[in-house]
Amino acid sequence: MTDYHGQQSTVQMINASIVQGSAIGPASYAVTAADLNVASPGNAMCKFADDTYLIVSACNVDSRLLEFEGIET
Repeated sequence: MTDYHGQQSTVQMINASIVQGSAIGPASYAVTAADLNVASPGNAMCKFADDTYLIVSACNVDSRLLEFEGIET
């Protein structure tokens, strides 16, 4: 939950494939994320610790669904 300017967000469930705090977590993330790559030039995939960020530039906004499909696959 997040507080911002006196408003509070709703709680959302997050389904993750790696259990945080486990000994296998970091190694499992490294193996899982190793073959994640962007599908379109100009987009970026940032991976650090146990987080992955997909950055889609404004000029590539039409590629976002293709990027999500690549991540799901």
